Amino acid sequence: MRAATARGAAAARRPVVWLAAGVVAVLVLLVALPLGGLVRATVGPGADGAWGDVASGPLADALLWQPLRGSLLVGLGTGVLATVLGAFLAWVVVLSDVPGRKVIGVLAAVPFALPSFALALAWETVFRNDRVGGNPGLLAALGVAVPDWLAWGPVPVVLTLVAHYFSLSYLVIAAALANVGGDVVAAAELTGASRLRVATRIVLPSVAPAVLSGFLLAFAEGVSNFAVPALLGLPVRFQTLSTRLYGAISTGDAERGYVLSIVLVVVAGLVLLVGNRLTAGRSYSTITGKATRARLVRTGAARLPLAALAWALVAATAVVPGVVLALSTVLRRSGSLDGGLTWHYWVGESDPSVAQGLRGVLRDPTVLDALGGTLRLGVVVAVCAVVLGALAAAVLRALPRARALHATVGLLGYVPFLIPGVALGAAVIAQFGAPTGPLPALYGTFAILVLAGVAASLPFALQTARAAFGQVSRELDEAAVLTGAVAPRRFARITLPLVSRGLANGAVLVFVTMVRDLSVVVLLVTPATPLLSMTTFRYASEGFTQHANAITLVIALIAVTATLLARRLEPGRKES
Repeated sequence: MRAATARGAAAARRPVVWLAAGVVAVLVLLVALPLGGLVRATVGPGADGAWGDVASGPLADALLWQPLRGSLLVGLGTGVLATVLGAFLAWVVVLSDVPGRKVIGVLAAVPFALPSFALALAWETVFRNDRVGGNPGLLAALGVAVPDWLAWGPVPVVLTLVAHYFSLSYLVIAAALANVGGDVVAAAELTGASRLRVATRIVLPSVAPAVLSGFLLAFAEGVSNFAVPALLGLPVRFQTLSTRLYGAISTGDAERGYVLSIVLVVVAGLVLLVGNRLTAGRSYSTITGKATRARLVRTGAARLPLAALAWALVAATAVVPGVVLALSTVLRRSGSLDGGLTWHYWVGESDPSVAQGLRGVLRDPTVLDALGGTLRLGVVVAVCAVVLGALAAAVLRALPRARALHATVGLLGYVPFLIPGVALGAAVIAQFGAPTGPLPALYGTFAILVLAGVAASLPFALQTARAAFGQVSRELDEAAVLTGAVAPRRFARITLPLVSRGLANGAVLVFVTMVRDLSVVVLLVTPATPLLSMTTFRYASEGFTQHANAITLVIALIAVTATLLARRLEPGRKES
């Protein structure tokens, strides 16, 4: 007992132990408390039978079962199609001899850098018909009869989400294909195996975990997305869990909205859990000894058709939406070329005869305030998330034998990945919307946006920081110890400069996510805290198409510029 007490007292005197306690406390505040508040809000005395109403009440079908079916339909459709397209492009870029593979690879990664509602607005600009009123799209204005199923509902929702999220599957599968050693393929071919047999018996099994991961990521993102179903589904009453819970909470039915949030978290978590179990304990290794370059497949007569298909796919998802949005912002009449062109929606003064007197977006104080709020939120969340991730990674590195600490930090840092953005926003409202201990009610303040943004960014920030710290050899720190340097000096003079580039890269990518994200903040934004994403959604919902598309282009420009900056921060081959 005395020995254990002495060890505990010695550990308590170490600053890193207190730092570890502080990191865990912050993670509990950001993750565990909001989830706990979400659950308490649905079972407490004020819940008024929320679970029974949602699951089996008279309105259960409209509240839960129809939105659940819609979410599963959207998630499965997005996951399957995004994986197929991503795998095809990954094969073209990594293993085929199709011309222009490098450019195709760059363009294939662009759609994920864009806001999802940018693609939804582009779709609406082209395919919108007159079923829900308002100005028709370009095809309808040209006399093309656009069917309802193509203009609204699950089909355009799924296709738009696929155009946005196939980049995820492409990046994951391309990385796996690049690791399939050419020597393994060559050895199989020497045995007389056909190309089909090599593909199905060697290449496909080796990348199966990556294919499954791409599907799970696309499914989870499709289920949790709010903007696309809201823009293309709600006008015809096609509901998903994310849009249904947004409607419930925004109309004051908070407890039932919180129940739907928990259901959404459970659905996403179960699918990811099943996916992980499918690959657990199985070996997919194909690389032994020294890795070799991937072996290109000679496509022969199919070379040009494959190139045309790949180019058409990346052009339709990375180039055409931007062109459509840009064109729509200078059309005097939405969806029509007959009215001529104008710069009014960008720089025009208030004119009662145009857009009910709204100014151009670059002259509108509301939009400019939202731009400032968006940039400020992106910067603050990026800095806070990366600092927290760096502190957590440093603590885990300094205490390698603290298994409980590693498990706690790993769990709390990973859980937000399982929580869809709208559900996370609901959890933050449930916990911090009312006074909590010494904290006042934060709803309607900038602080609650920061809390939600940092919580949503934790998985990426933590993993980026751990990867950066993991690249620094412990020998450097041990050598500094021999010179008598204390821990703070070693960290500031050795470790921090070496990991700064990786941390900066992570900060830029967190910034991009917050600038273009709508799901996390849609329940939290108020007139006192305007953001560009919410302003775009509001303008699009109210029929101000040109203004919404112009703001979307501003968001896309910020996101793509920051993404290119992040690529510049990646170390080159020589530096590696």
